[in-house]
Amino acid sequence: MYKRAEYQTIKDRINEPRKFIQVVMGPRQVGKSTVVKQVLKDIDLPYLIYSADNVPATNTTWVADCWAAARSLLTSKSYSCMILVIDEIQKIRNWSEAVKKEWDDDTFHDRNIKVLLLGSSRVLLERGLSESLAGRFEEIRMSHWRYDEMRDCFGWSLDQYVYFGGYPGAATLINDEDRYEQYIQSAIIDATINKDILMDTPISKPALLRQTFELATAYSGEILSYNKMLGQLLDAGNTSTLAGYLNLLHESGLVCALQKYSVDLARRKGSIPKFQVHNNALRTVFTPLTFEQAILDRKSWGRIFESAIGAFLVGQAFVHRFEVFYWRDRNDEVDFVLKKKNAVIAIEVKSNNESNTTGLKRFRNLFNPQKAIIVGNSGIPAEDFLTMDVSRLFE
Repeated sequence: MYKRAEYQTIKDRINEPRKFIQVVMGPRQVGKSTVVKQVLKDIDLPYLIYSADNVPATNTTWVADCWAAARSLLTSKSYSCMILVIDEIQKIRNWSEAVKKEWDDDTFHDRNIKVLLLGSSRVLLERGLSESLAGRFEEIRMSHWRYDEMRDCFGWSLDQYVYFGGYPGAATLINDEDRYEQYIQSAIIDATINKDILMDTPISKPALLRQTFELATAYSGEILSYNKMLGQLLDAGNTSTLAGYLNLLHESGLVCALQKYSVDLARRKGSIPKFQVHNNALRTVFTPLTFEQAILDRKSWGRIFESAIGAFLVGQAFVHRFEVFYWRDRNDEVDFVLKKKNAVIAIEVKSNNESNTTGLKRFRNLFNPQKAIIVGNSGIPAEDFLTMDVSRLFE
């Protein structure tokens, strides 16, 4: 079975002496549970796995019950160490306080129970981690699958990755596009919105949240003002409502609104957003073009290609903790701007024979970035860029 890079990270940390809770986080259907099970199968340590996916959120004793089972096995079997894995932990109300209580009790009594927590709702996970578990955990962040992973595991071509995005669970369905789209709709979109957002966050207008998602994904890779969005949405309320919904969609691994790059933080916050899906499947599932039709339509393919590069960058930003922006001034534009601390990298995407790089040149003159890169024709081939560790560009 194919093993992602996080396999070794998780394995190494489990084999270390007990010190931190390991928190594996990332969007739905990227293989968090699978990679943890692969590790547990390959190490010679006893373990218990529980999932909170179908546990009532009000069952506040559930976490304590999981811990009690692990302690009972540790004692009755005289194990020297025990692994406790809890999946979708963020679904339990006040989970962080319960975890803190049990973890601290184990620490006080020298119980060698190592803990892995898994979750797909980043905003709920990070809220709990920051509230109660400061100093007690480490994060292992997982993003959507890269091109080289889909290629090596499923034999995908670059064009297939650009169009279908890269959810491993749907990889065998792409020859039946209707079936593939049904999977993306039910297993990814509906599950994330209904389970990760609506069940855990007070939303005054659920229908508007869904409309916001569909409109933002349709414009992935494009710049669209909130006011123009309001004109296309029913019962839209105000721009603050849309911005709040987009933040939830971003934290759940669906779609985000990139800000315009500026040295002035206030100008960034007030800029017109550029929408970007986290996985290109979320964009193409709503396109009227099939895979074969999209390849032949060069204009549409150019937008799909740029969106695929952006999805890859957003995933890398989550894992390696840097920011992604865009830049535009009148007719000059840079597709993506990466920022980590004081280092800035400009990236221009070229999917055809277009050679105009005036936007990149002007950005260089204005902001003096550490690097200015073209991806595609006359630059780094997409096959190479979509397989690289982007954080190395900051070195």
